[in-house]
Amino acid sequence: NAFFLGESRRTAHVGGGITTITATQYDNLVAKWGSPAWNRLKSYNYPARYVRHSNYVGRIDEYAFDPYPDSQWKLVPGLADSSGVSFQSVNYTTRYWQEQSSLLNLPVVTSSSTSAQKSASTFTVVAGLADSNGFSFRDASGNYLRHYNFRARFDANDGTSTFAKDATFIA
Repeated sequence: NAFFLGESRRTAHVGGGITTITATQYDNLVAKWGSPAWNRLKSYNYPARYVRHSNYVGRIDEYAFDPYPDSQWKLVPGLADSSGVSFQSVNYTTRYWQEQSSLLNLPVVTSSSTSAQKSASTFTVVAGLADSNGFSFRDASGNYLRHYNFRARFDANDGTSTFAKDATFIA
């Protein structure tokens, strides 16, 4: 099973850039090629930047970067709790988002991984803290994924507008 966030897939990679396409163009592409089996997450307050990994370290980087699949995620039922979600790397399918010492990393997580590893790779999706049309992601300890100096990390919500924006993502 896979989950998909939002309808912002209405962009297309054209001539080295990303451009908006109409709903009809999107529907025609889906009719011909099917829906993508992955999501990309854009920073709310830095909309040219996407959640990605570089050497299995979570970052928020400006597009374009290579390899492109470093910013593609398959959302699967939570590894520790199926009511949550886990974010599987599209280009390294044994690697999942995981909170490690407050930072987002992508270790290998398999069926034989410990329950603690699976729990650290399971998240709750909530309405965006800065914009309910977006998404925020909470780990098992209640901390939110956010970016700080463009490094993806998990912190307690400090109630500020900056935190809310840093912890909101658009799919």
